[in-house]
Amino acid sequence: MSNFPGKILFVCTANICRSPMAQKLLEHALKNESPPLSSAEVDSAGVAAYPGDRASENAVLALKKVGIDLADHRSRIVSASLLEESAVVFSMTENHRQILTTHFSKLPEHLYLMREFLSSEEGNEIPDPFGADLRAYEACRDSMVEAIPPILRFLRTLT
Repeated sequence: MSNFPGKILFVCTANICRSPMAQKLLEHALKNESPPLSSAEVDSAGVAAYPGDRASENAVLALKKVGIDLADHRSRIVSASLLEESAVVFSMTENHRQILTTHFSKLPEHLYLMREFLSSEEGNEIPDPFGADLRAYEACRDSMVEAIPPILRFLRTLT
């Protein structure tokens, strides 16, 4: 059990591409952190997910190329209880954040875009690669990888 103040939740649309990739990437990075951050629970969900769907094939392949297994992922829809268990929520786009603030009355204090802590000319949103080729998923993955170090710096302030 973690002493981190709650789950770290990633949110996208269907929970089959971006948020599960982000979840696995952060879990991988947290292995190198000191406790309690190293045992923080990371989860993902979608604002319009069909529960039980597998991750998209290209999301699985994009993570496999960097040694991370996403094959066992099953989608889930974001819920009030999941948000209440979360200390921090990272959404992929401003639209996802807006959906959360519109549809849920109780949100964590910390609700950010995944790339919000970056000062990047590419912008803070992570576009949906669904239906695109593997290169688009790899670009999506790399965009997330770029966001991990500043996220870790922020998370350390919460421990």
